[in-house]
Amino acid sequence: MPNIKSAKKDLRKSRAAAVRNRAQRSALRTAVKRAKGTAAAADDRLAAVSLLDRAARKGLIHRNAAARQKSKLAKAANAAA
Repeated sequence: MPNIKSAKKDLRKSRAAAVRNRAQRSALRTAVKRAKGTAAAADDRLAAVSLLDRAARKGLIHRNAAARQKSKLAKAANAAA
């Protein structure tokens, strides 16, 4: 455990960020899986794309990873239609 006051605060901040990031990443994965489903509605895909954009903007995932996943969703949507 840290002894310095600022280090203690850094530890609290990093733990809080880890919890926040874990929840955001879980929601993102759930939305993407729902959008990839066989009976995925257009609003499911839009929600997944929105979450991917937000995650990339916030630094949760790399922007190229978000672009790649969005591309795969669009490709799957076109194939299904």
